[in-house]
Amino acid sequence: MRVLVRRCWGSRPAGGGPDARPTPQWRALAGLGASPGREDGRGVRVREKPPWRVLFFGTDQFAREALRALHAARENKEEELIEKLEVVTVPSPSPKGLPVKQYAVQSQLPVYEWPDVGSGEYDVGVVASFGRLLSEALILKFPYGILNVHPSCLPRWRGPAPIIHTVLHGDTVTGVTIMQIRPKRFDVGPILKQETVPVPPKSTAKELEAVLSRLGANMLISVLKNLPESLSNGRQQPTEGVTHAPKISAGTSCIKWEEQTSEQIFRLYRAIGNIIPLQTLWMDNAIKLLELVEVNSSILTDPKLTGQPVIPGSVIYHKQSQILLVCCKDGWIGVRSVMFKKTLTATDFYNGYLHPWYQKDSRARPSQCRFQTLTLPTKKKQENKIVAMQQCIK
Repeated sequence: MRVLVRRCWGSRPAGGGPDARPTPQWRALAGLGASPGREDGRGVRVREKPPWRVLFFGTDQFAREALRALHAARENKEEELIEKLEVVTVPSPSPKGLPVKQYAVQSQLPVYEWPDVGSGEYDVGVVASFGRLLSEALILKFPYGILNVHPSCLPRWRGPAPIIHTVLHGDTVTGVTIMQIRPKRFDVGPILKQETVPVPPKSTAKELEAVLSRLGANMLISVLKNLPESLSNGRQQPTEGVTHAPKISAGTSCIKWEEQTSEQIFRLYRAIGNIIPLQTLWMDNAIKLLELVEVNSSILTDPKLTGQPVIPGSVIYHKQSQILLVCCKDGWIGVRSVMFKKTLTATDFYNGYLHPWYQKDSRARPSQCRFQTLTLPTKKKQENKIVAMQQCIK
């Protein structure tokens, strides 16, 4: 049985014999190529079939679901898919650690903190939402390489935040890809398995993550059940349709009232609202918009609203709905609560700030009391904070 297909990896005889199995070029060059049943360059015999010894790399809730599936497979003694399971995660400012570490500790699995990866022998590595480039030397320690559970239909949305960008750009279809990683670049290796699912209308990134995490976990187990065959049937990623999903920055959360439509603002809210609240500027003060709601047709036809000039950023309090109405490029969005010194409902914000402002000048127009685009200074500390927060979702 051939482990790695020629069209995905290229081949070179292991040991130079004419009957040697094909191995990856970079693995053969390192002298570590091996076929099932034979010894690799370190004298370790390569297994032909399960149970596998697995080292898992992950951080967040998406990765936790994949780890849970691996642990359940290890506990299933009848199927004998996983013999050994250990975990590598990254340091966290939280004493409890990230979701993967919490699950590993709860399940009494051995845990290492990157860059420590332990010193055991493994058959295959599995990566999910790890966010670190793995060196060629590390990849070469695994006879079957390292698999990646990636929540997008590669080559669309390569990078660390595919789910966020799926929602942010209004994709109607997404999926999960099980691929084999390559050194030096993220998400470019051959595809072993790929499945698509529709994106539920108006779903948040967190909701979509839950759907894709379950799909990815099931796909991973399926690949591991037929690992050598899956590797042999791997296919190169298409060169067309490549898009990238970089980490979000704090500046992404700043609404541009003059440029963004209501649909774009709601996509932004659904994509990152659970990680970092959307932000704006009011009277030289930063305000976080905690809960956004769509404005229904009865409000849009209210004479008090239709009589107002359409100036992006204008803020009006709608008493019947108890929401703030904010004008954007093509219409209005509703805001039910904000963070300004403390959490405030729309009614609290109106009574404590908007209404007193109007009382000072009864002739003032709403356009004079509007939200404006907040420009944040670029600070390394701030960027690091956002990166840490994104470890909660991919």
